[in-house]
Amino acid sequence: MKVLVTPTSLCRTPDAPALQALRAEVGEVVLNPHGRPLTAAELADLLPGVDGVVAGLDEYSSEALATADRLKVIARYGVGVDRVDVDAAAARGIVVTRTPGANALSVAELAIGLAFTVARGITVADAGVREGGWPRVDGRELTGATFGVIGFGAIGRLVAERARGIGMTPIAFDPFLPDAVFAGAGVERVDVDELCRRSDVVSLHVPLTAATRHLIDARRLGMLPSDAIVINTARGGLLDEAAAREALDRGALFGVAVDAYESEPPSASPLVGHPRVVSTPHSGGHTREAVQRMTDQSIADLLAVLRGDGSANAVSPTRP
Repeated sequence: MKVLVTPTSLCRTPDAPALQALRAEVGEVVLNPHGRPLTAAELADLLPGVDGVVAGLDEYSSEALATADRLKVIARYGVGVDRVDVDAAAARGIVVTRTPGANALSVAELAIGLAFTVARGITVADAGVREGGWPRVDGRELTGATFGVIGFGAIGRLVAERARGIGMTPIAFDPFLPDAVFAGAGVERVDVDELCRRSDVVSLHVPLTAATRHLIDARRLGMLPSDAIVINTARGGLLDEAAAREALDRGALFGVAVDAYESEPPSASPLVGHPRVVSTPHSGGHTREAVQRMTDQSIADLLAVLRGDGSANAVSPTRP
């Protein structure tokens, strides 16, 4: 059998034990030749003859999948499947899996770290000292502030728990969960507009869908307190980047932290380079521990499907 492996963090070490074990199971393993997420056209060239894919943030469009003559499984190395045409895959009999929870702790810790980084102007202060200066950066304290969590799944709950641990009051929005989940976490449930009106920090933890695209748009940015911080470690497109830049320019936000962008790499993002924006390279899941969990789970799912056993982490198509 032949397996394509595309996640950049996994392909950096071709002789890693996990890849060696995968070769022993399937025979041939082909690694991402470009060192970045693959375009649909690049995938179309690589997918013929491939039985399974351990997939990163590549563009698995219907056009790319049309060339997949033997593909049985796309095992996402991560949680989001917004870059996989799940319906097109299902129509071709291709199972799509993901690794729920594998990077939850890693992303949650980054979100909290970014809140501190923006609040204290750490990147600006660091750059000033590196350049020989001795800047005085006016920061703000987070203790006593309200932390709004949009999306109360595994990551959102970990973020709320850590926000409370540093003296903040978490509130949360998630339309798909029962009240018991919020009650069990001791977190007040609010709607998204109320969350925006009350939150000093807003952190996004929802998937990107047609309903959530630009969930934080100009209107909701206008609801936030004038010294609010917005953090996006989930998916590019949840935050309207142009509207956020405009709000920053007119002093309507304290700052923004972005780990996921509308286009990646974010060469066209209006946020990158702004003095009140902290930019990281979609690295929420890139800790040693999270990488190992995602590696183990995605490869286990891939092999299970190739053996015909199926996987509990399979993603259902959006239509019958």
